[in-house]
Amino acid sequence: MGDLIYTLITGAVTGWLAGQLIRGRGFGILWNILIGIAGAVIGGWVFSLTGLAVTNWIGTVISGVLGAILLLWIISLFRSR
Repeated sequence: MGDLIYTLITGAVTGWLAGQLIRGRGFGILWNILIGIAGAVIGGWVFSLTGLAVTNWIGTVISGVLGAILLLWIISLFRSR
């Protein structure tokens, strides 16, 4: 249960930050949270491919924001067509 709460809080922070950094590409708070959670997964995966370890909450948020930005950018490519 603690992991779920941690994931939701991290996703909320990550999605909100990504939505703030990528103006005009957000989808509202609920979708930004979901994109933030997916971004945290993507960011963790990308960081692990590069050999960088994410070991604390700040690292998780940073990798999640980068993953969410990447995901928002990919979504915007399909959305603009």
